[in-house]
Amino acid sequence: MIAHAAWHVATVSATHPETPSARRIVLDIPDWPGNLAGQHVDVRLTAEDGYQASRSYSIASSGDAPSIELAVDRVASGEVSPYLVDDLMVGDQLEVRGPLGGWFVWRPDPAHRPVQLIAGGSGVVPIAAIVRAHRAALDVTPLRLLYAVRTPDDVFFRSELDREAADPGPTAVHVDYVFSRRAPDGAPRPAGRLTRELLGELVLPPQQNPLVFVCGSTPFVERVLGWLKELGHEVDDVRAERFGGA
Repeated sequence: MIAHAAWHVATVSATHPETPSARRIVLDIPDWPGNLAGQHVDVRLTAEDGYQASRSYSIASSGDAPSIELAVDRVASGEVSPYLVDDLMVGDQLEVRGPLGGWFVWRPDPAHRPVQLIAGGSGVVPIAAIVRAHRAALDVTPLRLLYAVRTPDDVFFRSELDREAADPGPTAVHVDYVFSRRAPDGAPRPAGRLTRELLGELVLPPQQNPLVFVCGSTPFVERVLGWLKELGHEVDDVRAERFGGA
């Protein structure tokens, strides 16, 4: 069951740098109803003169705990993200509305249908929630992640994804990176943008009937959706989430 969305007062309980331009934020919300992996919230800021600005952010956590975790990337021209990344302090309060979204969500599947996750940049945030929920549920559904990102320094949740890549167990997630600007030493391929051919090489084939989740900027998502269709994936098997300036 998906919880009813409402406005809540959230208190910042912890923050931590995620990348040079991003920050991880933990919000305590006493009346939070819980959320599913892949859902998001609206965050609303109110200035002293009464001006309000709100933006949507994916939730990196899931479950029934009275708190949520966000990972916010700074958009230089944004109204909300620069404050969240640069100025927000432990003890500050925010208004959040949620949980929101009922399509881009993952639940354990008794049939263990394979899942292909595709993320571009900070679009990995709701994907990370799925990876975490999959592990917490001890679910053995095959999961594969393709993460397209500029450089190794821009990778969100790097330590968690590294553990997944090194885990030989049945709940582990296979992780493939595509670095567009700079690849690390020892990378299996040089730096370069994701292409249709590379996508076809790294994602689960349509013959395996995977459920596919795609999240990233609107141009990234639109390109990937077009390529997936050309590769033979059914539209009804693909769930997409897009984001813009914040």
